[in-house]
Amino acid sequence: MIHVVDLHKSHGDLAVLKGITLEVDKGEVHVVVGPSGGGKSTFLRCVNGLERFDAGEIIACGVKLDAKTDARRDAQKLEGLRRRVGFVFQQFNLFPHMTALENLVAAPTLVLGESRAAAEARAHTLLLRMGLEGKAASRPSQLSGGQQQRVAIARALMMKPEVILFDEPTSALDPLMAAEVLAVMTELAKGGQTMIVVTHSMGFARGVATRVHLFAGGLDVESAPPERFFGAPEHPETRRFLAHVS
Repeated sequence: MIHVVDLHKSHGDLAVLKGITLEVDKGEVHVVVGPSGGGKSTFLRCVNGLERFDAGEIIACGVKLDAKTDARRDAQKLEGLRRRVGFVFQQFNLFPHMTALENLVAAPTLVLGESRAAAEARAHTLLLRMGLEGKAASRPSQLSGGQQQRVAIARALMMKPEVILFDEPTSALDPLMAAEVLAVMTELAKGGQTMIVVTHSMGFARGVATRVHLFAGGLDVESAPPERFFGAPEHPETRRFLAHVS
């Protein structure tokens, strides 16, 4: 589903990604952890074509990106990519003037050409699935942070993505709200949704991930199944990180 080869990205003189290579198969959940500044969020944004990169190659759901991919020239290609690869942001990014229902139906009706009636029917089903029945007419300002993030997840699901990228989806939430969102993500994983998740939640990484990656200093320092990553880490940087977060 996701094939990344030797990905490099710099901001000026600062090398943010220094040769990331990884593969995500259908139904897998890859969790990326690590200290701030390790390149985690930049990596996700490159995978979804939100940021250009300097070298390497990404093939996401059959769409190939390279260092020459341009937002204007390749707009149609990038639109096709984002239909297949959803993105859930840290700060929700809901349209504040729209209700929860309107946030969900906007993209399917405008981008996919789905009828309003069909989109609304699916949206109500997803809101129910997210535990948000009765919130369809609420605007983001009338919802808690956890509710807003669940609306954001439902909005991503409305496009029927093959893969969903989550960029620290609970970091702006208190523990109770974070638990609500992680429960939804866990159910998605159990249902076979392919995901790459950047998170600080070690519990989610332990319990849900197919594979855990430690990004530090722009490198994928260690990549292993959760039982080995947490139980017998091989790299000193991983051991230091786990000692710190514990």
